[in-house]
Amino acid sequence: MSEPERTARSQYQAKVREDFPETLRVGESAFVKKFPMRYGENPGTPAAFYQEVGAEGPNMGRIEVLQEGTKGLSYINVGDMDLGQRLARKLVQVFPGRQACVIIKHEMPSGVALGDEAVATFEKAWGCDPLSNFGGVVVVGYRVTAALARLLAESPRNVEVVYAPDFAADALEALAARKVLRVVKMGAALDAPSVDSGLELKRVAGGLLVQKRFDSKIVSAESVDVVSKRRPGPEEVRAALFNWTVACFTRSNAVVIGTGDKTHGIGSGQRSRVDSAEDAIRLSRRGYGPEGCVLASDAFMPFPDVVELAGRNGISAIIYPLGSVRDREVIDKADELGLAMIATRKPGEVDSERCFLHR
Repeated sequence: MSEPERTARSQYQAKVREDFPETLRVGESAFVKKFPMRYGENPGTPAAFYQEVGAEGPNMGRIEVLQEGTKGLSYINVGDMDLGQRLARKLVQVFPGRQACVIIKHEMPSGVALGDEAVATFEKAWGCDPLSNFGGVVVVGYRVTAALARLLAESPRNVEVVYAPDFAADALEALAARKVLRVVKMGAALDAPSVDSGLELKRVAGGLLVQKRFDSKIVSAESVDVVSKRRPGPEEVRAALFNWTVACFTRSNAVVIGTGDKTHGIGSGQRSRVDSAEDAIRLSRRGYGPEGCVLASDAFMPFPDVVELAGRNGISAIIYPLGSVRDREVIDKADELGLAMIATRKPGEVDSERCFLHR
């Protein structure tokens, strides 16, 4: 290895000393330092993880590190685990009785699937976007078996963290074979109550932004309103609920396309909704393709451009909020193309739900 290569590697291996206080308090919430981290978002930046006092259930306050790996949990790992756990938890609430597997990369979903068996559910999620899933954090809402563990430990996948509510003893043995892998146990099953203050905090220079945590009310066919001439079929409604749920945990502008049990393509974080839609369609071709999908958009459509793009790529329905002065024009274009349009409001209501996420 050359000297430049050794230097580049060392900056990611070196731990940064932190001298943060043992406790922090924000309003009524108290936090206790649980462990220091190698560094923050970037090498050279001190970082630590604090547990909220009184936190219970399936949340980050109750994690148990079973295998630290050669590096330990990173700042970004914990953010990925949190997002994946929240999404998986919401999915099993909307689709009770199903298993959920969520793969997160840089605090964005890259593969999401529902299933009925441990290995098949993971393989479905991995197939959503194998390229983006490389180096990701895998959150499963069910017991990790030995057969699943062997897949997770495969070197070509380069999985960073496996986070689950339970692990079989022989699964832990299989995971231990991959020395760099971090293995973390949830504090409770996903269907248990998650207790914390419910506040979201975001630091800004010279201040602090505080808001109540968002929780989507779009949880069943009765939660939505059809505004197009063509009514969606039951499978399209299921797909709409699934993809809207994923969009709630995807960085805005979010466009998610998929079927009722898996994502096919995820576009996120773009300034233009058209770019997000194009990304979702393009990325879908790494795996399952866009044909027959339902598209979820986290905000209203000011022009028919995304509808036209969806129609050209075989997408059959769209779930989204109303609210544009051109709503009628957008719906008319969908009617012309034969797409079903599903609004994120109950029939008879005026206001639609939006699900912006900026983390």
